[in-house]
Amino acid sequence: MGTKMKGIYKYISNIFVVKEREIEIGFPTDVKHVAHIGWDGQSGNAPSWMNEFKTGPDFAATSIGNSGSAHSPWASQDYTESMRQQQSSDLYRDVTPTVGPKKQKRRKAKSTSSPRSGSSSSSRSSRAEKSKTKFVEGNAKPLNIEFYRSSSCNYNEEGSCKELNRLVYWLKIAQDYDGKLPPAENNCNGIFLSYVFISRTKELPHVKNATAQAWAFKATATVLNAGIYELKNWKIFIGFQNRELLVSASNAVLLSGDDFPAPVGNGTYLAGYPQADLKTSIDTAGDVKKIQAEIELTGTQFGIKPPGYPMPKTIKLFNDGYKCPAAKRKATKMHVCCVKDPKFKVKNFTTKYFPRQNGDLLISYDVMQAYPNNYQAQVTIQNSNPLGRLDQWNLTWEWMRGEFIYSMRGAYTRKKDYSNCVYGAAGQYYKDFDFSKVLNCEKKPTIADLPRERAQDKDVGMLPFCCRNGSIMPTVMNATNSKSVFQLQVYKLPPDLNLTALYPPERWKIVGLLNPDYKCGQALRVDEAQFLDPTGLHATVIAIASWQIVCNITKPKDRANRCCVSYSAYYNDSAIPCNTCACGCDNSVKCSQNAPGLLLPPEALLVPFANRREKSLYWAKLKHYHVPKQLPCGDNCGVTINWHIDSNYKSGWTARITLFNWGAVNFVDWFVGIQFKKTGSGFAQAFSFNGTLLRNINDTIFLKGLPGLNYLMAEADGPKPGDPRIPGKQQSVLRFNKKHLKGIDILKGDGFPTKLLFNGEECALPTHLLAADGRKWRAKFWVIAIITLLTFLLMLKDLQ
Repeated sequence: MGTKMKGIYKYISNIFVVKEREIEIGFPTDVKHVAHIGWDGQSGNAPSWMNEFKTGPDFAATSIGNSGSAHSPWASQDYTESMRQQQSSDLYRDVTPTVGPKKQKRRKAKSTSSPRSGSSSSSRSSRAEKSKTKFVEGNAKPLNIEFYRSSSCNYNEEGSCKELNRLVYWLKIAQDYDGKLPPAENNCNGIFLSYVFISRTKELPHVKNATAQAWAFKATATVLNAGIYELKNWKIFIGFQNRELLVSASNAVLLSGDDFPAPVGNGTYLAGYPQADLKTSIDTAGDVKKIQAEIELTGTQFGIKPPGYPMPKTIKLFNDGYKCPAAKRKATKMHVCCVKDPKFKVKNFTTKYFPRQNGDLLISYDVMQAYPNNYQAQVTIQNSNPLGRLDQWNLTWEWMRGEFIYSMRGAYTRKKDYSNCVYGAAGQYYKDFDFSKVLNCEKKPTIADLPRERAQDKDVGMLPFCCRNGSIMPTVMNATNSKSVFQLQVYKLPPDLNLTALYPPERWKIVGLLNPDYKCGQALRVDEAQFLDPTGLHATVIAIASWQIVCNITKPKDRANRCCVSYSAYYNDSAIPCNTCACGCDNSVKCSQNAPGLLLPPEALLVPFANRREKSLYWAKLKHYHVPKQLPCGDNCGVTINWHIDSNYKSGWTARITLFNWGAVNFVDWFVGIQFKKTGSGFAQAFSFNGTLLRNINDTIFLKGLPGLNYLMAEADGPKPGDPRIPGKQQSVLRFNKKHLKGIDILKGDGFPTKLLFNGEECALPTHLLAADGRKWRAKFWVIAIITLLTFLLMLKDLQ
């Protein structure tokens, strides 16, 4: 590798020398004794790594030290002496060569000698000698590498331009390390990660404030397996810190599944695609393409004014079983060597590929039939979370290699459009193809489940676990309906026209009507899935290739819920409404988004928020509550739930739960999950609901409607014109025991839940509770002291 860097620097320095221009790339090269870097002499053969660079007919690679004499043995034998003595190639005709000294024109000596002629001649000779050693002795001025690349190269071109970019990339490394590779790469017995900042350009608009100026940057991250163990499904973390917006990343995808451009100012995780596994140099005889992945990054960053470099904080490997020290940085390059953690307990896997993972929602992408230009795949969506659920699910992904969907069974695409194929790469390759029969040509299709009435359709149905209108239930509620399946036929484009060129889509996302938010990871290659023979024989059908996508439930962000909870109790006249803007707010409405909701009479919870104004103001006046100048906004939630403590006695207590549907969609087979801090294990009975205590899930109370009560109807108009709209409603009473519960106090809030789910979606809870005396706050010590003192003085006065 050292010889490689020496040779490449010597070759580049010969080409890019400019005598008149002095433009810096941002940091000194500090390159010394260039004459000793590279391959010298007639016996030196070209390094094997140079074979991957395409040499043009304009120059032959020769030894720099003997550029004017003998041929190098690996140079083209067709070049003549006159061609080798050309000043430059057509690509760099404006570059002046400095390999040999320029011949000086002889001037005729004057008859009369001057006392200064000797010194003048000596001075000229000295300048000539300095010119000869301009690059030999390390006195060269920094080269503007980006200038030559941008002036001579079109980035859209393939071939020589691409090779030139790679040469510049390696030259930058050589400049940082004095012509040698980083010692850490040679000494790394693990996974070597590097990050090289290449260039940046000021973006519009140009502003005076340096922290607000946007810069388009280019960088390269490299993952090299320099160890003895294969690295499966590599993942790295890059600690960006300058409000970066990542626009593209070659050979990798965002582990979060987000689309580009993506804000990565707090760092981001990247996963390999399509090369997810990095083999060892031992197993591949040093094949760099199989042991290394290069990620070309482009994006926008803010706040670093030249000559500073917008470098990340750190770079590290994210795979289990590895530990990474602090990354080392020098100028525009950062690197780190991550090694195996001896304390990590390695699991002995018996699988060929990456072992299957656990998660809240598991998606399997299985190729069942393969042909040279197309294949048939089956997608299985399995709910593994006992409190997770999807209603009217919509699944999206992104094709990474130009594929398109020809047909589908068990599901359909929301948009049927083949125009992208006709006007795109597919139309250019499949010129005689009838695209009118193609289902979808979008790069990011949206797929939905078929309705129940299409389950027996011979064309699109007749598939087990399909056609439930997008409902995927929890296993504790209905194990049979916890899975959804559909099939699709996918057509491919060059260069993937062979049986084994199979690549799954990436950036998976799935959403429901009023369900939890799922975050999906990358598609991981796993062992081939097995299925029962559809003909009924006692046989097993094995897929050709399988990938697994793991999706997990994420906690809703503040004011991003889709349901909320209100509190009330028998020992207080007022009810605490849902939080202000619990499910978001409309900025066009004039109301306070930060003021807490006004306390209400319990009956006010039965009417829409728009009709509560008069009741809330009257109640505040009656109870002497403070009313802000600008009234608070509503909760804006489609579903609200009221939790009311109904009674409290020595051996137990009761609560009433009421569900309100303020939306336009009916909820069929709904469920509610309730968790408490102390009192959940005391659940005894639910009236009119089917209640189950899930002790293995934090003593969660699982409620669902009995037959006839399993529908939560949508909001409807009032009985008379002008009357408030009436929400859909379901209600039940729950009974709790105190027999085995110690230290609980219902009046101090132990009777209110700490977490409440509706159809898997976590609902927003009130931020405060009402005390038994009806106040939201506890009296402070100094208030009690003053009242006690005044009472004592009054009593003393009466005694006198």
